[in-house]
Amino acid sequence: MMQKDKAPLAERMRPTSLDDFVGQSHIVGKNSLLRRAILTDSLGSCIFYGAPGCGKTTLANIIANTTKSNFVKLNAVSSGIADAKRVIEEARLEKERYGIKTYLLLDECHRWNKAQSDCMLEAIEKGDIVFIGSTTENPFVSMTRAIVSRCRIFEFKPLSNEDIKKTLQAALVDKEKGLGEYRADVSDEAFDHFVWASDGDMRNALNALELAVKSTQADEKGVIYVDLSVAEQSSQKKSMSIDESMYYDMLSAFCKSLRGSDSDAALYWAERLIQAGCDPLLILRRLVVHSSEDVGMADPQALVIATSALTAYKNLGLPEGKIPLYNAIIYVCEAPKSNSVIVAMGAVQEAVATRKDDKVPQYLMDKSYKAQKINGYKYPHDFGGWVEQQYLPDSLKDEKFYVPLQNGFERNLVRAKVIKAAKVDNKKY
Repeated sequence: MMQKDKAPLAERMRPTSLDDFVGQSHIVGKNSLLRRAILTDSLGSCIFYGAPGCGKTTLANIIANTTKSNFVKLNAVSSGIADAKRVIEEARLEKERYGIKTYLLLDECHRWNKAQSDCMLEAIEKGDIVFIGSTTENPFVSMTRAIVSRCRIFEFKPLSNEDIKKTLQAALVDKEKGLGEYRADVSDEAFDHFVWASDGDMRNALNALELAVKSTQADEKGVIYVDLSVAEQSSQKKSMSIDESMYYDMLSAFCKSLRGSDSDAALYWAERLIQAGCDPLLILRRLVVHSSEDVGMADPQALVIATSALTAYKNLGLPEGKIPLYNAIIYVCEAPKSNSVIVAMGAVQEAVATRKDDKVPQYLMDKSYKAQKINGYKYPHDFGGWVEQQYLPDSLKDEKFYVPLQNGFERNLVRAKVIKAAKVDNKKY
């Protein structure tokens, strides 16, 4: 008898306890802060953010099942201020009358505007509700500062291939919640393809497996065979025509061709990857990174071109999206090269990690403009746009993290630094 439950497989297989939860060991592993807070029902307002299908909503549901508090769920796309106020008022009454707190899970929380977000602030501060936001967007960029500052942020990582494959195999034999009643035989190649095509998204992988099993005709013995071809159709993604080792070698060759300013080679390896089944978005993401890592300040426009190509591809898709992709590849290759950004990043990270005496100079502290002037702050625009002044802490005042090279746009920065130094020297004499 087939599954009577019409809910999607991803929903049926959703874990209901912390022990069954898959992945995210960096935040819910044994003795982690989040795990302890959930088990002791002492979790404060927080925001879960990360890629789709990595467990944000699942963990929120586990919190609801684990704690003895009320749990209310809203979606920011379909709810507004009136819904939030209703939940807050009910939560306030529950707290006053029975001492029971309320968790409010807001899915897609980045979709709320400032007015909607602001209506939650007082309730969060008073403890009338415990807010749990769930979003695929970086909250520091996509949400209002007032909300973010009142929440602890937990970043969710894409699930590992091993985690996804284990869950798929478990779903295939689970007769209560999974696909065990279907007598399906899934080949190793098909399993590997489901995992690869999911790109760390458990929901995507489970739904593709369910579609493959339910849409495939059983043979005369009642067995459903799911091979690589069926897996490709169900996931709407062709399998890679190259092995994993060759894939990474080609990707490495593409990146090194960008760094080596060889447009012909970079275009060739990009096309080889795409025709082998690689998602062009992966190539575009690498291109964005290299536009700063290898071109950097020698031509700051390279980052603009690369990110524009990424946006264009997301809007156009194939085949038209390859045109701005190749445009950006050529631009990044032909641009002058400088790794000064990477060098500066490494140097400043080292300084922050090892030098803790970083008291802010008095004249740079957050005070009124008048107070800053009294303490010695020099307003650069009073001196034509630049004036010699110490901005680093005393312990680091002579450090130089960013050193421009003599390539492309950075020549102008070198020239500007020479002029500034000359001005300083002239004042000394």
